[in-house]
Amino acid sequence: MQHITDEMVDRHVAPEDVQHIMLEAFRSFGQGGATMQQRIRTEAGGVKLSTLGAVIPEQGVAGAKVYTTIDGQFSFVILLFSTEDGRPLASFDAGAITRLRTAACTVVAARHLARPDARTLALFGAGTQGAAHARQLSAALPLERILLCDPYAPADMPERLSQSCGIPVIPSEAEAAVREADVVVTASRSTTPLFSGAAIKPGAFVAAIGSSLPHTRELDDVALSRASAVVVEWKPQSTREAGDIVLAGQGVLPESKLIELADVVLDRAQPRRCDDDIVIYKSVGVGLEDVALAGLAWRRLQAAR
Repeated sequence: MQHITDEMVDRHVAPEDVQHIMLEAFRSFGQGGATMQQRIRTEAGGVKLSTLGAVIPEQGVAGAKVYTTIDGQFSFVILLFSTEDGRPLASFDAGAITRLRTAACTVVAARHLARPDARTLALFGAGTQGAAHARQLSAALPLERILLCDPYAPADMPERLSQSCGIPVIPSEAEAAVREADVVVTASRSTTPLFSGAAIKPGAFVAAIGSSLPHTRELDDVALSRASAVVVEWKPQSTREAGDIVLAGQGVLPESKLIELADVVLDRAQPRRCDDDIVIYKSVGVGLEDVALAGLAWRRLQAAR
């Protein structure tokens, strides 16, 4: 059984490939071809073990991601199996897969939910996920600038991010950035809302991707109330894990406002009804994404032999 490193994934799989395979995976899931396992967390002595997985017969793979969390640091491994004969195909380090698939899913959501004339991105958090989102979104959308909100970012981060994205990156205060942004990405570890939902620009697309814990949230009730819809990857997992949803006040987020991403990509739901609608995408990360990308990476490496 082959072991596939993060460097191998980055070398053989481009972000555009990841976006395509995420789109296909969610279409398959929405049509009943693929299935998922919810994340299970087990903890003792300050060590958390998490598992989640999926079966995707159309892509010929099944698998699971297993990872530890210690002092807020993650260590990921994916195990991939064939759905034809059940044999193990490969193991993966999976840091690159997690980074790539999260941003790619946001791009898939943005292509369906953001306004086509979006020009300004407000980015909360310039860590691994924040930077990956900036790079993929700036390549996929007609963005002209990024307003960066991260008090912990190194002084040279705006310049480095600008060079990798090809557009200006400007340090900004939270409320000011949100008022100007057509696209907002929250990729932080904040446990409380990052800004007032009243500041969100009409017509904005907001992607909250920073947390999958039920006691933390990046968006407040005002943001949820103003949104025409909140799009999630999978309701059973999202409504259990996403603090933005779990902690929402009574009546703030009725069931009718929650829409699954599969229904969006299959055109069974239209969350944006007019240009001024605010649409939120709340991601927690699901096993479908990890297994689909692992399968793609494995096939690319087999072809390269």
